[in-house]
This record gives sequence, structure tokens and C-alpha cells, in this order.
Amino acid sequence: MTYQEALDYLFAQLPMFSRIGAAAYKPGLDRVIELSNFFGNPEKRLKAIHIAGTNGKGSTSHMIASALQACGYKTALYTSPHLIDFRERIKIDGKMIPEEKVVEFVENWKKCEYTGDHPSFFELTMMMAFDWFASENVDYAVIETGMGGRLDSTNIITPLLSVITNISPDHTQFLGHTLSQIAAEKAGIIKKGIPVVIGEADEEVEAVFHAKAMEMAAPIVDVYNNPPANGFMLKEDYSGWTACSPLIGEFEVDLAGDYQVKNISTALAAIIELQKKGVGMPVEKIKEGLAHAAESTGLAGRWTIMSKAPLTICDTGHNIAGLSVNLKRLKKIVEEKGEGTRLRILIGFVADKAVDEILDLLPKNAEYYITNADIPRAMPAGILLEKFNSHGLFGRAFSSVKEAWDSLSKETSEQDVIYIGGSTFIVADFLKIN
Repeated sequence: MTYQEALDYLFAQLPMFSRIGAAAYKPGLDRVIELSNFFGNPEKRLKAIHIAGTNGKGSTSHMIASALQACGYKTALYTSPHLIDFRERIKIDGKMIPEEKVVEFVENWKKCEYTGDHPSFFELTMMMAFDWFASENVDYAVIETGMGGRLDSTNIITPLLSVITNISPDHTQFLGHTLSQIAAEKAGIIKKGIPVVIGEADEEVEAVFHAKAMEMAAPIVDVYNNPPANGFMLKEDYSGWTACSPLIGEFEVDLAGDYQVKNISTALAAIIELQKKGVGMPVEKIKEGLAHAAESTGLAGRWTIMSKAPLTICDTGHNIAGLSVNLKRLKKIVEEKGEGTRLRILIGFVADKAVDEILDLLPKNAEYYITNADIPRAMPAGILLEKFNSHGLFGRAFSSVKEAWDSLSKETSEQDVIYIGGSTFIVADFLKIN
């Protein structure tokens, strides 16, 4: 079996929510517990940090992992979705799982005599990760939930520390239509006696988290009430932040985007909690890890600057909370660059996204290059164009990200600002051609 054949099996035989939508979602932990038992419960051999949240869990996970790596620990990282290569989901010390390990796992799975309920794509991929991490004897594993928390497949782990970044409306068809309902699902990762770091919460959500933490006798750290970092200053080239902390002094982070301010504080609070639990993490090594978080872990698509003239940014933010922060920063950048600067936005969404609410946020004076990603779940560009027009937003529709990019590239000047986003899959298609 070749690596491509292994991928074809995974994608074709096992439905995946991020590709086909609701048909792939099968909640509950019974099946994954049975699957884990079959594999010998590799998750029980992992010292894990478990991270949930609507936005920011990927960036927070990578910062924590980078800090652990810098401190000399063999660090596993499990995240989703991937942008270009499936193996981005499963890493040790920033290096993706080897292709031959993916092939070996799939080959062994196909010929094994498993009699349980057929696992989902996410469950089988997760078990591949946990099995590899355990076999490699990693020191620590940073594990990101796929969606939700209480019924997420990853919730079979008992971590050293739980982290919940924030709550906002997303995947409401599965997690609930109110913030308190969504918070209750995310709070499902809080375990008995295990500390939990909460990055951001309003009064409604805060009450849910505190009630669950009290029920589980879990110490709770409210980052939003006492952030461990302050004095944030965006670098002149928009490529990252400089910040201060009473505990580690001045430090830098190579992740940009205004939303990273809260993620940085959340990651630092988690690192401090790990120190309290006896994980040796010298200050200078923490600083080193944060300064090279994207570089050392291979994180991409989070306010990634592709070029500086014209300033070209791609970002996977795909819901109201994430996009609204990005749009505010884009407005500031255009104003700073001055007269003659055009904002050009290459954008697309998935079909089950609440697009109308997002379109209300978009600036009327931008040039839009409307397209669809190369996945079945994408909203067709023609339909999206009609929605744009109905909101007083005008642009042109293109059948692919490449076609949209080719047109945009011919029309832009070095003074312009370009933003690529709206969907993780738009960014993925863009990165494949750049």
C-alpha cells in the first residue's frame, strides 16, 4: 500500500465532518472507548494537556507545545483540521508522523479482526496519533479537541491540565444554540481534581464553567480576570507581538493577529500551571519557545503574512468572533497605509455556515474575489455571490481559489492589502498554490 492509497482509504471509507458536514458527526464516547480498548489504551500512557474552545485552541496548543519542546521535552501535538498534508494533525517535536507510519497503521487496521462498531475518520485518526505517541514514549502530549468537548473523541484522556480558550457560536447544530449550551459541551473536558485554565468568558459562560469546576473539584484559573501577560505591542511588520509578564519579563511571540493577545495569555497561564505541577520549564526556554512557536511547530494559516508588498495575509478564522477581530485589524492597516490603498479579499465559506451574519461584518469598500474550496461541503461561488450582492457587497465569482488568485494577482499593486480567508479550506487551497 502506498501513502496515497492509505489516505484514499481514510478519506473515502470514513466520513469526515470537515469535508461533508453533518453526515459525518456521530457523538458519544462508547465507540471510541471500545476502539481504545482494542488498541491497548495508548492514551493512558500519555501525560496530556487537553485543549478545547471555539477559537484559538490551535494557536494555544502550538504555543504550549513549542514551549515544552524548547525546554527539551519530547512533545506530541494532535490538532485538526490539516491544511495541506493529513500528517499535519499528528506531530512530535514539530515533525509530522512519517508516511510509512500512516501506511503501517492503515494496513494493520484493514487486516485486523475488529468486531466493534466501525469508527469515524476522527476516531481512527486520533487512535493512530495516540498509538504513535505512546510507541515513541513522548514526554508530553498536547491534545486539541475536534469539536465540542463532552462527547469529543479525545475526551477519553485524563490530562494533567485542561484548557478552554473561549466560547462563541459555532457548530450550533451540534453543540447548542446558546452560549451556555455550547459552554456546557466545552466544559465536558473538565475532569475531577484536574486544574482547568479558562481563557475568556462572559458572565453567562463563566457561571457554567465555575459550576462544572466546582462539581468536579477542579481548581480553576480565570485568565480573563488576571492575565499573566500585558503591555502587548504589535511588531511593525505585523508578524508577531512583544509583551510583558511579571513572571517572565519581556518576551516575543511569532504569531500575529489581534486575537493572539488572548491566546498568548491563555498559553502562558497554562505553562505556569504546568510549572506548578512540577514540569520543569526555565524562563529563558519558555521565552524561546514562544518566540518561535509557529516556526518550531509548523503552524500556518493564523494571520500568516505571505508577502509584504503587497501585504498579503491568510487566516483560517471562519466564524463571527474570529473574522470580526481580523476585519478590525485590516481596517487599521488600510488606514495606516493611506490614500490609494485598496483592500482586496479572496473569500469563500462552507455551505452550513451562517453566512448572512458574517456578511454584515464585511466592509463595503473592499474588492471581493468570491470562490469555493475544492471540497463537497463548500458553498458554490455563484450562490455566495448572490448573497454578497443582497448585502450590498460587490465582487466577482470564480470557480476555484487558483482562478480567483490569478485574477487578483494581475489587478493588485504593491500598495494594496490582500486578505485570504473565510474558511479553513480556502486557506488550504491557497497554500497549495503558493
